[in-house]
Amino acid sequence: MSARSSPSRHPERGRTHKRLGDVEGGATNGAPRLLAVRGGLGCVPGVRLSGVHAGIKPRKRDLALVAFDAPQVCASVITTNEIKAAPLLVSAEHLEASGSTMRALVCNSGCANAATGDRGMRDARATARQTAALLKISARQVVVASTGVIGVLLPMDRLQKGLERAVGQLDSGGKSAHDAAEAIMTTDRVPKMAAYAFYRGKTKCVVGGIAKGSGMIAPSMATMLAFIATDLPLSRVALQNALAPAVDESFNMISVDGDMSTNDAVYAFAPAGENEAPPEFVEALRRVCLDLAHAMVADGEGATKTLTVRVTGARDVAQARTVARAITNSNLVKTALYGEDPNWGRILSAAGAARAGIDPQKWSLLLGGKMWVETGGVETLSEAEAHRELEETNVDVELCLGIGSAEATGWCCDLSRDYVRINASYRT
Repeated sequence: MSARSSPSRHPERGRTHKRLGDVEGGATNGAPRLLAVRGGLGCVPGVRLSGVHAGIKPRKRDLALVAFDAPQVCASVITTNEIKAAPLLVSAEHLEASGSTMRALVCNSGCANAATGDRGMRDARATARQTAALLKISARQVVVASTGVIGVLLPMDRLQKGLERAVGQLDSGGKSAHDAAEAIMTTDRVPKMAAYAFYRGKTKCVVGGIAKGSGMIAPSMATMLAFIATDLPLSRVALQNALAPAVDESFNMISVDGDMSTNDAVYAFAPAGENEAPPEFVEALRRVCLDLAHAMVADGEGATKTLTVRVTGARDVAQARTVARAITNSNLVKTALYGEDPNWGRILSAAGAARAGIDPQKWSLLLGGKMWVETGGVETLSEAEAHRELEETNVDVELCLGIGSAEATGWCCDLSRDYVRINASYRT
């Protein structure tokens, strides 16, 4: 599923630009052949989902449940924030005890259950116990997640009744996945789903996921949740080894506002099996993560535009990623994007502020595939031409460092007046 582009404030002018996150079918550059499929997490065999209104939020769905027909290995990547929400801590305990026999995941929105002390830990554990009792499994086989306002206690009476409804509505397919994806939304405008299939011989395998995130997004796992599953049997180590680099390339390379949350997590599930992930799976997992990450940027709070920043000619990937993150995390770059202001100095300044070892005599900058500023700081694109490129809904910038051959890509959205409005009254 490709990311949704936010409506532009300016009409298209006869040009067709590929949308953020779009991919073509088939193999490219020797990559395994993948088939984009509909249904997100709901199209993975052996996975049942539901999304219900438990009453944590006034009207919208706010409780998602994912149940697996058979025990699963589970891999995870969680926030680097030193303040971690109770559900993350409880889930870490469960994964340490039963990480190769997980059977369910439950997630609520509307309340982060973060900075809630001992009560928050008790509530997270109670959520797992209630889910386990309804599904007739062990509480340690349940992953717990939450998203929403920090410092607020979960209404456990409502959550328990919601869990009963969620268990009764468990089903497979795209509709159930859509309901679950909707139930984990906070300020998101649209549910986020992605899935790819591939063949191993004559056997079709699927990787599917759902996610949420549109605010408090920074390039270090921030307010976002992603739940991914596959029917390809893998060992927990193999799944973790595939998940970590996929997260580094996708969720850790996006930025909406530069703020990091207390609840971010990516959980991936698979039946127990092979000790090494085949290339087809690695690529499918990568594409699912990228599509979900792109969808978060396109749905950023108050966003009207997206920016793709490609850093090329770097010494190594680490340098390229550091520079790309610095640019996509710059509020001055984001506001210039919103105002369609061809102020390329903001991009260069953000890159240099990363202190990643840029040679000030070797860089060059491209906008929309056109040379914008040549080596030595010679501007070659007129202000009118640059402004026209910035009128597009999806803007592409390439900063060539002229040092080596490594590259990396980051993504962000603009910072608009609506972002301020949304976050000035998030609680009230």
